[in-house]
Amino acid sequence: MSVSTPVIPFAPAQLRSEGGDRQGLIRAYLFRPGAAPVSVDSAAEAEALLGRIGDGFLWLHLNASRAGADAWMRTHTNLSDNFHEALREGSRSTRIERDGDALFAVINDVTFDFAFDASDVATLWVSVRSDLVVSARRQPLRSVDRLRMAAKHGTSFGSSVALLDELLRDQADELQRIARKATDRVDVIEDAVLTGHHEKHAAELARLRRLMVRLQRMLAPEPSALARTLAYPPAWVAAEDTQRLQQASGEFAVVLRDIGSLQERIKLMQEEAAARISDANARTLFTLTMVTVLALPINLISGLFGMNVGGIPLGDHHGGFWIMVSLIVGLTGLIAWIAVRWIGRGSKD
Repeated sequence: MSVSTPVIPFAPAQLRSEGGDRQGLIRAYLFRPGAAPVSVDSAAEAEALLGRIGDGFLWLHLNASRAGADAWMRTHTNLSDNFHEALREGSRSTRIERDGDALFAVINDVTFDFAFDASDVATLWVSVRSDLVVSARRQPLRSVDRLRMAAKHGTSFGSSVALLDELLRDQADELQRIARKATDRVDVIEDAVLTGHHEKHAAELARLRRLMVRLQRMLAPEPSALARTLAYPPAWVAAEDTQRLQQASGEFAVVLRDIGSLQERIKLMQEEAAARISDANARTLFTLTMVTVLALPINLISGLFGMNVGGIPLGDHHGGFWIMVSLIVGLTGLIAWIAVRWIGRGSKD
């Protein structure tokens, strides 16, 4: 028997903005089996549906930075204190855990203006029940917006856990895209470092390494929490949904291994660049030392002849100047010959 879906009137443009309405609601969708998702365009309509959904589930996506968002969720969604506490404290450790008869997830994703900077990672808090999914964020995020656009274009999900699974896969895809772009950039930098153009890339290598470390730390789900959740899921979670979450966890593991390998490559390039810089500094210091040694005769003799005392040799000789120049040149040549022979013997050794 088909289930009729409520007719949702057209909402004002300001209710559909990225900032959400005054209750913080950005967008909501009602999902029913075998039917396209129905857009719920205002908090009042969402309130009317809560508790009377029946077969299917409701997804509420909110902007937690709005002043009235937390109060509205406390009044109408019956979420656990754990969700509100995590939202208030800004808990950012990626995890999926059981929260009573619901699933609670903290998912980190990149912002829309992501520019390979470690500060462009933001958090999404998600509560999943059999009939309700509530997601809250403070900054626009890429993966959840792709999920929202998919629902807008008619993509349906058979259960609330299926929607969470799709969100996790979108995040894994976004993480893979970041890793691929970072790998392409590292390839270019690696070629430059190996050809000796390492000075101008040191700062970028450090920035990429910080980004990989933060992505690996923040985006990797806690394995212990996920294992406990999958071992003892809520009774309403189907075995098929549990298997989906296990597969999503496996996709994250693959991407995180790629990020770990990329991080190791960046570390090796930094060591190579540091070694080349050290060699260049050593050559510069050696050159300065050689110049100082070769200038020793002229400095010593000019110091001696510059003293205003009697008995200066060759002071009255008509060719004294050229004699002293010849002496300085001879001593400098002798020192240079000794230095060259010493350097040649050291290179052979």
